[in-house]
Amino acid sequence: MRLLKYLCLGALVWGLYWGLAAWALRSGLESWFDAQARQGWQVSHGQLSTAGFPLRHRTRIDQPLLADPGTGAAWSADWLDLDSPAIWPGALTLSFPETQQRFSVFDQSSALTAQDMTAEMQLAPGAALTLERLELQAQVWKILQQQATMPQWQAQDLELILHQQSAQPNQYDLRMAITGFAPGGAFRRISQLANDLPKQFDALQLQGAIDFDIPWDRRALEQRRPQPRQITLDLAEAKWGEMHFKASGQLQMDDQGRATGDLALQVRNWRAILDMAERSSLLPPQTRAAIERVLALFSSPAGQGERINTTLRFQQGQMWIGPLPIGTAPPIRLR
Repeated sequence: MRLLKYLCLGALVWGLYWGLAAWALRSGLESWFDAQARQGWQVSHGQLSTAGFPLRHRTRIDQPLLADPGTGAAWSADWLDLDSPAIWPGALTLSFPETQQRFSVFDQSSALTAQDMTAEMQLAPGAALTLERLELQAQVWKILQQQATMPQWQAQDLELILHQQSAQPNQYDLRMAITGFAPGGAFRRISQLANDLPKQFDALQLQGAIDFDIPWDRRALEQRRPQPRQITLDLAEAKWGEMHFKASGQLQMDDQGRATGDLALQVRNWRAILDMAERSSLLPPQTRAAIERVLALFSSPAGQGERINTTLRFQQGQMWIGPLPIGTAPPIRLR
């Protein structure tokens, strides 16, 4: 009988704890939405509900909408699920709907649909909620621009892992891999791409480390995004048919996002890459001519697939190959 009493008392205490923690989670979310609204954000949501008793807290936010007028970024969805162990809310899993998620940056609006899209987050204890690890996964996803009928981009899956270095809290290891990446029909028409290109990329991956000016924590959403100060690129690779691009190296960024450093490049069939960039209006014809003359100096004969093995040098935002300037690099900044 005494054991039964203790068990009943323990169950009662745990039930009270679970209920109070669930109430605190919902209240914290409500307070956070209210705080962002006071800062000028456009925010709204529908019902907040919590389930998962007795071992987990699963909170669903219906119709969430977040829009930051400072950066012009906005996101909305039909719902968002937050799932964490009842004993520690910092081991958080976000689950996204398979219906459209709508996002925009200034006047560019798009819609994302994805199957089994989740983001597993490990947050450090404390009010700052510093991000220790993020693992984003999605299956069969596609992105459509506003009012478009064909996907702009689509792929079979996506895996992105961001892991904080314990010795250097501002540094995060980064790994990204996309399988079956395919530009949509609209991109192919704009680019006037050759019909013999395969529908999907053979490889698309990224591995390296990024040093930010501040760690990723709740300030990244509430105030400003951490800005990269150093990028160590172990491998960036894209292979599409006979076009193959690989890069590695290290870059440092100043306060304006201007890069300084070197990247080792290996490019195969580089003229086809320039053709694609020019036809899609990413590369002006006059700029393409200058870049092509420079790259031809470092290219192997056409019989070997016109390969380039060289170093791309960045100096305060300007790009160089050897002693020859090839243009201005876009600033590397997160909005």
